[in-house]
Amino acid sequence: MSTATLTSKRQITIPSDVCQRLGVTAGDRVEFVEVADGEFLLKVATDDVRALKGLLKKPKDPVSIEDMSLTIKRRGAGYKG
Repeated sequence: MSTATLTSKRQITIPSDVCQRLGVTAGDRVEFVEVADGEFLLKVATDDVRALKGLLKKPKDPVSIEDMSLTIKRRGAGYKG
């Protein structure tokens, strides 16, 4: 069993064997999910970018780069129309 010590700033270092088993490295996010009173599950919160596929639908009509640039310019200038 791996253990970790809580610092005065309420931080812990996840033991390297646990990181390897979870497949996490520096910068990855983890979640603490409460499964029972006083009992938590440590879960990887980093999803693969491929999980986003199909989230947005393709627009009916394609938008040109010129139209995008014009919209950005108008919104930056406070244009409301």
